[in-house]
Amino acid sequence: MFTGIITALGTVREADQRGDLRATIAAPLDPATIAIGASIACSGVCLTVVARGGTAPTRENAGDAWFAVDVSGETISCVAPGMFAQGTQLNLEPALKLGDELGGHIVTGHVDGIGTVLGVCPEGDSRRIGISVGRALAPYIAAKGSITINGVSLTVNEVTDQSDGTTHFAVNIIPHTAQVTTLGTLAQGDAVNLEIDVLARYLQRMQSLRG
Repeated sequence: MFTGIITALGTVREADQRGDLRATIAAPLDPATIAIGASIACSGVCLTVVARGGTAPTRENAGDAWFAVDVSGETISCVAPGMFAQGTQLNLEPALKLGDELGGHIVTGHVDGIGTVLGVCPEGDSRRIGISVGRALAPYIAAKGSITINGVSLTVNEVTDQSDGTTHFAVNIIPHTAQVTTLGTLAQGDAVNLEIDVLARYLQRMQSLRG
């Protein structure tokens, strides 16, 4: 489980297509604290560490820490295109430990669908990002509800249902979030990984059974 609070930015250093895709991700983490078999959310995708190495960053040195994950074809088919291409930046969050602060909301690391950025515009010091989603996810998105975008826990500010069954929604990105995550570089037309609030999933299921 995760919270959607990003702790580091990683960069895909290598992407080696084997039976599955082996992605090696450079990250400012301490390899000694990354266990083989541990889960790390990479831009919203829960992946298992299969190797790690390098040195941890210090005040004097940026370090060269890295970890590797195997990404199945099923996962590739469910996430934003090009997510694991060499040079791509990823939002990283290690799995939640018992006793950790739940600063965002409960996040599973499973991508429910892909959204498309409609546009980005300034709103005060923040950025307002509009996103379009298909009809399959539309029932799960509500104003003031939670949603995970590329692994980042956010609050939905506005929802507008469209006549074709799709839905547009908007979120605000404060300067800090723009700086410490990849959301600050989003532009019109970009694809993003979305995970709906787990509570919304169960509520929708209960409602469907009543019908």
